[in-house]
Amino acid sequence: MLDLADELNRWAERGRDFAVATVVGVGGSAPRPPGAALAVDGRGTAIGSVSGGCVEAAVYDLCAQALQDGKTVREHFGYSAEDAFAVGLTCGGTLEVLVTPVRADAPGRQVFAAALSAAARGEAAALARVARGPAELLGRALLIHPDGSYGGGLGGPPELDRTAVGESRALLDAGRTGTFQVSASGSRCETGAEAGAGELTLFVESSVPPPRMIVFGAIDFAAALVRTAKFLGYHVTVCDARPVFATRARFPEADDIVVDWPHRYLQRTATDARTVLCVLTHDAKFDVPLLETALRLPVAFVGAMGSRRTHEDRNDKLREAGLTESELSRLHSPIGLDLGARTPEETALSIAAEIVAARQGGTGLPLTGSRTPIHRAADGRAAGGPGAPAVA
Repeated sequence: MLDLADELNRWAERGRDFAVATVVGVGGSAPRPPGAALAVDGRGTAIGSVSGGCVEAAVYDLCAQALQDGKTVREHFGYSAEDAFAVGLTCGGTLEVLVTPVRADAPGRQVFAAALSAAARGEAAALARVARGPAELLGRALLIHPDGSYGGGLGGPPELDRTAVGESRALLDAGRTGTFQVSASGSRCETGAEAGAGELTLFVESSVPPPRMIVFGAIDFAAALVRTAKFLGYHVTVCDARPVFATRARFPEADDIVVDWPHRYLQRTATDARTVLCVLTHDAKFDVPLLETALRLPVAFVGAMGSRRTHEDRNDKLREAGLTESELSRLHSPIGLDLGARTPEETALSIAAEIVAARQGGTGLPLTGSRTPIHRAADGRAAGGPGAPAVA
């Protein structure tokens, strides 16, 4: 639901009734991850997608029905080789979809409206819903904030809400969407276990501010990378010590432009485990002090541009500065995948591709002829495969 927050928030503010179908579980080669959503309003307008087209018509009908009767339902979609005309996924995967009506007379509308409003403003919040359990509790929701305050309720004893808040905050802190099981009385169930009698499956969507990408070096390649990073949803900062190059005219798409020595700016700015650092200066007087700081930060990705000779010289200087081999192993250099890139735009694509592969656990190899999974879970494992996060 929260992946459609901008438009759904406008619908809610205008008082529109709507229903949202949210993917709450996947198996095999499913085309969309948990959290993907399709919404339908009272006028029949549809936004979003849960499957890339395979089951959209059937899900649309479920939303229309939910708008009429006000009932939350859970539906399973899979692949049936016996019936070629059955509604299902041609890729062979499975989807579990929770369809929730958000009508003016729905008791949980305020919770959903508040969650959509927070997500649309870019605030951190988690929406926890009962995705499996007694019919009277299905779809009940909590809105959880990072400080532990919350709104709404799951319809059980207070301990149920408190347990749900604690588990949901852990997912929110990690910026993850996922599920967990809890007993109706509020005790936590075994991780990854299928919900049994008297147990509830809670689905948690986390909305967090966009991850940061900091691009060091105000060059043409940086301008192309900024455009690509914005397309991928990053909050992008460009930093360069030279004011003549670090200008709004050269980087109109950047969220922030900073004129400062790169290492000095990195030492004073906020970073986290989702932050990506791209060093495009390939000038030792900037690179070495910058990377000395960057490679000791718990960020998601550190990459640096330069030839292989530049890379070796830079590594020697970083060793002299005291960096360990373990710290140096975190450096992606020369930055980018081997795409045969020539232009700034092609180079930006190769850099972005390596960042996606590094963050999602991809190999960077062609899918043609390989046996690597096409769809991966949030931790980089095959979606629905061994060791993947539990999605009921």
